[in-house]
Formats: sequence, C-alpha cells, structure tokens
Amino acid sequence: MTCYGGVAAAAALPSLPPTTLTTLPSSSSNTSVRVRDVGSGGAEHPNTVLKPTVDGFKWRLLISYDGTHYKGWQFQQTPPTIQCILEKALTRATKLERKDLHLVGASRTDGGVHAWGQVAHFVTPFNYDSLDSIHAALNGLLPPDIRVREISAVVPEFHARFSAKGKTYHYKIFNDTVMDPFQRLYAYHVTHKLNAAVMREAANHFIGTRDFSAFVNSSRNDGVPNPVKTIFRFDIIKMGALLQLEVEGSGFMYRQVRNMVALLLQIGKEAISPDIVPKILATRDRKELAKYTLAAPPHGLCLVAVKYNEEHLQLPLVCPTTSLGRHHSISKCKVPFY
Repeated sequence: MTCYGGVAAAAALPSLPPTTLTTLPSSSSNTSVRVRDVGSGGAEHPNTVLKPTVDGFKWRLLISYDGTHYKGWQFQQTPPTIQCILEKALTRATKLERKDLHLVGASRTDGGVHAWGQVAHFVTPFNYDSLDSIHAALNGLLPPDIRVREISAVVPEFHARFSAKGKTYHYKIFNDTVMDPFQRLYAYHVTHKLNAAVMREAANHFIGTRDFSAFVNSSRNDGVPNPVKTIFRFDIIKMGALLQLEVEGSGFMYRQVRNMVALLLQIGKEAISPDIVPKILATRDRKELAKYTLAAPPHGLCLVAVKYNEEHLQLPLVCPTTSLGRHHSISKCKVPFY
C-alpha cells in the first residue's frame, strides 16, 4: 500500500517499542474478546457478510483533520485519503498488517470536508499497559493536518459506524463583500446579503423524522438504503460576518447536509420562499432539488461530533486508561543564579 500526504516525511521516526505491549491469553476473563468486524474497504451495510471473527482488543480513536488536501475519509487505491494515511501510521505503530487492523470510521466524509470529532475503531491481538505511548507514536507518524485527540479501549460490541446514534455537522458561511483570508479554507464565501431569519424559518421544515430522498446524491452507493432520517435540531447562528449552520441528526446520507445547506442559501438570498422545503421533501426526487440549486462546496462542512449510547463507551474491566495525550514539563533548574 502506498500513501501520500505527509506520512512519508515521518519515515525516520521509530516504531512503537514492543516492550509497551502486553499479550494476554484469550482464556483470561474479560481480557481477550472475540471481535466481529466489517473490513475497512468498500461499503458497509448491516446485511453485509462479516469476515471471520478474530481474537483481539478493540480501540476507539477520536480524530480531527483538515480535509483540504485529502480525497475524503474512505480508503481507496488512489490516495491521499484520511483512512489510508491513518492506516499507514497504525501499521507502523502496531507492526500489524492493514487487513488485521479492521479500521472503520463513523463517517465517510467527502474530499475537502473537515472533522473535529471523527470516530474510528481498530483491533489488535494484544493489550496495552498504557495508551500514551501509541498515542504519541501515531501523532508523530501522522502529518500535522491529521491528529488523534483521544484513544480508549471499548467493549467488543462497539462499532464506530453502526453503534452511532447521532452526528453533528457544522457548515460555515462567510457573508461579506471581502473574504477573510484566515477563513478561506473553512468557510464558504457568499457576497450576496443573506437573510438569516428566513433561513431559520426554512431550516425548521427539516426538523423531525422525514424521507430525505430528494436531498441525497445517488451517484454513490452508501450502503444505507433507508432514506428516512431524523433531524433533532437545525440552528443558524450569526457571528458577525460568519454564519454557522449547525445540524444534528440520527444520520445523514451522501451529500445530504451540503444539499440542505445549498437550498437554505437560495432561500437566504430571497430567491425562493421558505415553504419550498416541504414541497421538495414531498417529491422524494433529487431532480426536483436540482431545479433550484447544486450542492454547497465541501470546505465549509465539518463533522463536529458522533454520539453513542453510554454502554458502548464504557471501559472494559481489564484495560488501560484513556489517553488524552501527554503534557511535557521542564524540570526546575538546579544551578544557582549569581
């Protein structure tokens, strides 16, 4: 496997010393588990035939990344993708093959989309005494635009994608005549004055359990045949020239958020009325939405959080503590000053 985007630059960094690993027998109570998992390549679906079970320990990663230079999360043969870069670092840190890691992400973000709260899991056949060392090793191997914020052990039932109960996305719009250069990679520049009040009115039509067939692009099989999703909230917050659209839901289909944002932009420009939203939803036809707008650009979108049930996040009985990264300190100078 060949990966680009910064990992090669870290090739001189040492692998994680094997002395930090502890292999526990599979017969130990609550230590070694039988993990059933979906492979990291290709579409995932609850009805997919799962690979054979493997003895191992399951680990949760909390990841943030700047998606500007990547072709999205999902592994593909033409990198760079976030999953490809992360797997490269994991294979070096754990000394395992890609196929043995079973790395799966909660959300397969598109190219150019950012993440603050992406979640993934992987499997190892051994336990760790401490997660601080592998945490430091991974961030040492990863390029600076990808960071593992947290590593923790999880119960075998946890699945980064299928255990998710909700996701939160933010979409940023810079609404002014001149673009802030510091926002250019993370906010969509709109020079037309937007009416935030009518956008909020229109966003309320998305809230609830609805069929979002009209807002999903059909060019990719996402392995999620059910277009009925629940939107818990859709807030539009104005912070000076910055307009932040925050949407939380049970799940989202391919480009659904960007399509909803695109329609709200047309409504904010007062080109169409807010009541167009329920009319388009009722058609369940993506071609109907295409009459009014195309998807909003990816760089304004960020995956902020993935929500799980508390029982899926409980630590197993025998496991290291969660790693939030290590702080370094400078010892006091013992040489007297004259």
